[in-house]
Amino acid sequence: MILSRMRLLIFITLLLLSGSKVYSQIEGKTVNRKKVAVVLSGGGAKGMAHIGVLKVLEKAGIPIDVITGTSMGSIVGGLYAIGYNAHSLDSVARAQDWSFIISDRDNLRNQNLSDVEKQYTYAISTSIFGGKRNKQAGGLIKGKNLADLFEKLCVGYTDSLDFSRDLPIPFACVATDIISYTEYDFHSGKLPQAMRASMAIPAVFSPVRIDSCVLVDGGMRNNFPVDIARQMGADLVIGISVHDNPKTVDDVWDTMSVLGQIIDANTKNKFEENKALTDIFMYVDPKGYGAASFSASAIDTLIRRGEEEAMRHWDELMALKQRIGIGEDYHQRILHPLQPAIMTENQPIAGFEFVNMTTEDEKFLRQKFHLSKLDSINASKEQEITTSMRLDLFYNSAECRLIPKDSAYVVRLMAGNRKSPRLYAGLRFDTEEYAAIQLGLNVPLKTSTPVSTDITLRLGKRLMLGANLMIHPSSFTRPTLSLSFRRNDLDIYINGERDYNMIYSEWQSELTPINFNLRSFNFQLGLQWDYIHFISKLNSDASSMAQIKNDHYFNYFARIKYNNEDNWIFPTRGVRFNAEYTYLTNDFAKLKSYAADGTYEGKKSGTSILSANWRMSIAFTPRLTIQPMFYGRLLYGSVIPIIYGNTIGGDWFGHYIKQQMPFAGIGWMEYVDNQFVAAQLQAQQRMGNNHYILLRLAGGQQADRVRNLFDRRTLIGVQAAYYYNTMFGPLGGTLGYSNHTKEPYFYLNLGYDF
Repeated sequence: MILSRMRLLIFITLLLLSGSKVYSQIEGKTVNRKKVAVVLSGGGAKGMAHIGVLKVLEKAGIPIDVITGTSMGSIVGGLYAIGYNAHSLDSVARAQDWSFIISDRDNLRNQNLSDVEKQYTYAISTSIFGGKRNKQAGGLIKGKNLADLFEKLCVGYTDSLDFSRDLPIPFACVATDIISYTEYDFHSGKLPQAMRASMAIPAVFSPVRIDSCVLVDGGMRNNFPVDIARQMGADLVIGISVHDNPKTVDDVWDTMSVLGQIIDANTKNKFEENKALTDIFMYVDPKGYGAASFSASAIDTLIRRGEEEAMRHWDELMALKQRIGIGEDYHQRILHPLQPAIMTENQPIAGFEFVNMTTEDEKFLRQKFHLSKLDSINASKEQEITTSMRLDLFYNSAECRLIPKDSAYVVRLMAGNRKSPRLYAGLRFDTEEYAAIQLGLNVPLKTSTPVSTDITLRLGKRLMLGANLMIHPSSFTRPTLSLSFRRNDLDIYINGERDYNMIYSEWQSELTPINFNLRSFNFQLGLQWDYIHFISKLNSDASSMAQIKNDHYFNYFARIKYNNEDNWIFPTRGVRFNAEYTYLTNDFAKLKSYAADGTYEGKKSGTSILSANWRMSIAFTPRLTIQPMFYGRLLYGSVIPIIYGNTIGGDWFGHYIKQQMPFAGIGWMEYVDNQFVAAQLQAQQRMGNNHYILLRLAGGQQADRVRNLFDRRTLIGVQAAYYYNTMFGPLGGTLGYSNHTKEPYFYLNLGYDF
């Protein structure tokens, strides 16, 4: 009896030991060989080096039977496990706009222009008034764009899976539960969620919450999970690490470096023990690059360094093949990614599912995107729908998953919690206005037809309080009603010398029944009421003062806006075009006229105002962009109220008042004639990742009539600028000169313009 039990025990032991073997086809014969694991460490962007190592492993013909990873290693490893080969991973890494991916910004191409403008006005955005707890909270970056990317890249593997049984290559990754401060190993679950949890750097990215666990970057407990690969049955392990060299006291000097050192110190946990468990250990030196080095040049260098490090181990890899039990000429079949993974092509649809949405919201999406007629979907259409769920239907988050069904996919649209009112804040400083702050409050209304309200308060030398109500029907138009109050305190210059100061209040209401939006295009048609009340004008002559009258105006307007630039501040490609026609009246038809002494003369025909500006960005090199620009403003009519006159100066359109036009070398606002046209050529050179050198040359013509435009001297201005692109907006200064002011002009700025 005892003997039979011992035989049974020996048989079971041999069976378990044989489970670590892998059977391969070599020259038509089935042979058993040892199981090989590849272990990829964390390191943020530095983990791009893993792709270079995988290229060499494929070239060497090393079979990969198990993959484990942490943080960026979990992303590269997870994608490799579902079928991406090294070259496809290289393509995916280079194709991403990482500055967008690691942010929470919505894709500019799928937003209307007013929503895009908020991103380049306010530096701070936060939800208020509580409500349901947001599961995406807990970090500077919620990581919604990362989550969206992982969902797209893992199409076909987004449901709950067993990572050892259901993936082409068994896989596991590591996160850290900060509630118990223990290691959390993912052997199953939703692959995109596991990858997202494994790379959630504490305080930077929001943690992932699963049941009673709050999960952050796995590097805090196990940054090099060789032990997990051994537990999964690996006989031989190839480990790749991209950890930083130890820091000295001189390297730790600010808040971020202190946080980085704390994280680095934790990543050394278990490292030496795991390193000792590897059969081939590769270390890719990331010197010069950090966890956030996602620039194209950094990715290229890191992948190349990975290849170079692996090639230094070529002889070891060839020797390893003998230990595996395969010949030097053995090459494992390389899996290729599913075509839907990158979603560059249309995929057939078997139907739609709506999760956590009201019947009204479902109807809204069906009507807006004609879902009943949609028989296929791609990444672009998927992003349009999820963007609309966030911006039109006011959900905090929105996901689109493709669920395989027969030979097509069921499109599952999942909404997060409803948005609570959101507070925005923008700060700026410049050498003209000094300090200013702008606050915005967005309040989505829970109505059957989506409606949003915006309240804006600007504090500074120029005071503004505004509110608008926008209806979001399923069509592309968004009827809008706007109300605002402004108190402007303006210094007016003539030829570079301060001539007078003008203080006035403006009450304005605007009804825009036609507000047509289609991605980068916006068309508006509406009616505007203005009331201007002049408070004071200092250091002016009496005749000029007589032209200033308190008055109200009824204006008709039509506006066209188009902007597909990749960045509103420092674009490298795209076109920006704005045009507006306004018919200015006092009584919907005519305009009051006054003589030079202020005597009322009666009413005359209304004034027509035509303005336009066009700019194109042309990338000559990855860092040098040339930007030609043409703009102008033409006033037609016998009565031109001073408050609507043409003004130039500064770096932005509408900086102090709506009609202000920029001009290189002129800083303060100056009035010019009723007909003004200009051209500008700008060279934009990027230095490093966020440093910019700008050189501008501008020329302009002004006249009282169009036919006289070229009768007067050409205005010429030159300007050089340096800016650093910060999270609060551009920081830098400009130095310019023009033949109009005939003196140098220096301007310092921090923050977005508003």
